[in-house]
Amino acid sequence: MKTTVRDPICGMEVDPANAAAVAERDGETFYFCSKHCRDSFVKDEGAEAEAEHSCCHGSHHSPAETAAAAAERKPDAKYFCPMCAGVESDTPGDCPKCGMALERNPSWSGAEKTIYTCPMHPEIEQDQPGDCSICGMALEPKTITSADAEEDNHELRDMTRRFWIGAVLTLPVFILGMAHLLPAAPEWVNQDPSRWLQFALSTPVVLWAGWPFFRRGWFSLKTGNLNMFTLIAIGVGAAYLYSAVVMLLPGIFPPSMQQHGQIGIYFEAAAMITVLVLLGQVLEGRARSRTGAAIRALLDLAPKTARRVRDGAEEDIPLTHIHVGDLLRIRPGEKVPVDGEIVEGRTSLDESMLTGEAMPVEKTTGAQVTGGTVNGTGAFVMRAERIGSETMLARIVAMVADAQRSRAPIQALADKVAAIFVPAVLAAALLTFVIWFFVGPEPRLAYAIINAVAVLIIACPCALGLATPMSVMVGVGRGAHAGVLVRNAEALEQMEKVRTVIVDKTGTLTEGKPRLTEIVPAPGFDEGAILAAAAAVEQHSEHPIAAAIVRGAEEKQVKIVPASEFQSTTGSGVTATWQNQQVQIGNAAFLREQGITDLGTLEQSAAELQRKAQTVVFVAIAGRAAGLLAVADPIRESTREAVEELHREGLEVIMLTGDNEHTAAAVAQELGIDAFEAGVQPEEKHARVTALRAQGKVVAMAGDGINDSPALAAANVGIAMGTGTDVAMESAGITLLGGDLRGIVRARKLSRAVMRNIRQNLFFAFIYNSLGIPIAAGLLYPFFGLLLSPIIAGAAMSLSSVSVIGNALRLKSVQL
Repeated sequence: MKTTVRDPICGMEVDPANAAAVAERDGETFYFCSKHCRDSFVKDEGAEAEAEHSCCHGSHHSPAETAAAAAERKPDAKYFCPMCAGVESDTPGDCPKCGMALERNPSWSGAEKTIYTCPMHPEIEQDQPGDCSICGMALEPKTITSADAEEDNHELRDMTRRFWIGAVLTLPVFILGMAHLLPAAPEWVNQDPSRWLQFALSTPVVLWAGWPFFRRGWFSLKTGNLNMFTLIAIGVGAAYLYSAVVMLLPGIFPPSMQQHGQIGIYFEAAAMITVLVLLGQVLEGRARSRTGAAIRALLDLAPKTARRVRDGAEEDIPLTHIHVGDLLRIRPGEKVPVDGEIVEGRTSLDESMLTGEAMPVEKTTGAQVTGGTVNGTGAFVMRAERIGSETMLARIVAMVADAQRSRAPIQALADKVAAIFVPAVLAAALLTFVIWFFVGPEPRLAYAIINAVAVLIIACPCALGLATPMSVMVGVGRGAHAGVLVRNAEALEQMEKVRTVIVDKTGTLTEGKPRLTEIVPAPGFDEGAILAAAAAVEQHSEHPIAAAIVRGAEEKQVKIVPASEFQSTTGSGVTATWQNQQVQIGNAAFLREQGITDLGTLEQSAAELQRKAQTVVFVAIAGRAAGLLAVADPIRESTREAVEELHREGLEVIMLTGDNEHTAAAVAQELGIDAFEAGVQPEEKHARVTALRAQGKVVAMAGDGINDSPALAAANVGIAMGTGTDVAMESAGITLLGGDLRGIVRARKLSRAVMRNIRQNLFFAFIYNSLGIPIAAGLLYPFFGLLLSPIIAGAAMSLSSVSVIGNALRLKSVQL
């Protein structure tokens, strides 16, 4: 007779030999029905209060139970009322008893501590939002849960609001500030009312809308990690501060500084730079927020609820309430909630999430099933074995998130340059001020300030900041016209460096949909009769092969006379009566079971077709073997040419597929692919990509399925087929519209053009600064008596920006 003890938390009887968890306290051993009870016991510090526990459905409650204990013992309650015991909710709101706002439950199962990290510098981590101490970018959550997936991006909302308000205020400042350059400009644009209006409108733009840049710039100076925000803060701050001093203390400047009776101001430059940088931040924020869409799409694959079977009764429960060992009923058409084993029933599952293959997989008692896959027409009961973060789907989500964080945006190039450029500009401005202050003519202070400001204005990072995003923006538009959708700038940066291309088979090299490819009639039968009989029977079936046969008959305009008395044998074949004749369709073994024996010649034909990666079904009519039908996933018309073009580009092409060895070998041989692996699971594809990158190879991965998403995210460049799944497209950096692999070659040409353009822009920006800074510092004054007015410095700064924009616009006409 078994000796049992009671779980000290929920009161359930537990066999010590089979206890789910064990704990010791004061020399005594306690046994628990689940880890959840053990965790509550450990947290409880010896409290003996009993509560209903979701994992074991105990029924004892202590009258002294508090709200905190209730929240702790119900790990699936996300919010609770701190005043009213037992008031819990999975959504925020107010307590129905006391009206207080519900508080987030720290012990909720989905409330693990959020760690924030920098997308450019993954080594930077902290437990609260903030900015990166190296590059100044806003930190992002390291992991995304199903709850976090729906939360808005506060940083993006804030930058968007600042941009639009700043843009509205900047427009009149820009018009007023630039109007004096017009030939027939009215006199009032240079008069005090206009200048004070510019001052008033630009002040909130610079000091409020641009405040995040000043905060990040100051932080970069404190930490010594100089970056683009250092340049922006100094440039905008210098232009604005100089202009504000001109307005507030005009008397400190020499009369020679005046033009048309006024000293030049640069509020339009400060405001415009602020708004342009804000626009860049908004576009970057939107791109970063889309990286989370891949994870949200993956999380959506899992159903929200499952049907648990317990003691002869069934109930629908949230996914978070499932525990290892629970029995779950999966009905036709439903998604499998977690990983486990079938204990009752048989069915066919759509496992394209894992394999990428359209063909359903037959499952019977004892077979393993994976959460997120879709059940076919059968029903079954399964035992949960892996839940939460242990499921295959959760591991795919984790791999996608990790791979996305491992990438560095193209703006890192500008930051590397800025690390040298910023100290050089600061040193030049300081040296200019010191020289003019000590050895310059009177008024020395005014000349020192003016020339130092001219250095800072002419070195303002507008051209440097535009060099990359303008080229990327125009290049992305050009790619879209050529059927190449670029999702982020980093994909363009890496694409020209790619030397190895990994491709999926189904949906990438092939069309991804089974089609009727051949009809082989037996002596005495014709193709039309075989197809008519097969289509009449198969139109009652939901199998993809049946759908391909029916679709083939419709394409050939074969008249389909309905069949009757349809019967299906799962995994073998179907039978029906058609035009008063018995028709059997299935594999050779099934037909033999039906008494059909004259299959010899047809089996030889079937073997030949199977070697060509085609699926074969036999057809018997009126007790005789009538012929066979071949169904295959045909290779895309453009695939062969695409592989040849990739080889001409000097790229190695590798195929990784979840399909079988024979089919994979046939496709690889037909297309001339360099290497292939068959039967590859999602985590294995991810591992292959990671291994190749560890060897120093720059890898592009092309795929279309959910099973490809971890590898797409892990590759240097992920390339999704536009005909594939949303998850694949969200995980990839580039999407090829129409699924044409020749787009990879077009993407490489686009990458080369854009990166060449970016380098040209950076060259323009640095040449401009190399020449402009010495002149602004007063290099020509000892020889020609010439000083560079800040107005000319502002014009030169604008000209440098125009040259960068003009060069970027040339990408519109690049030939792909």
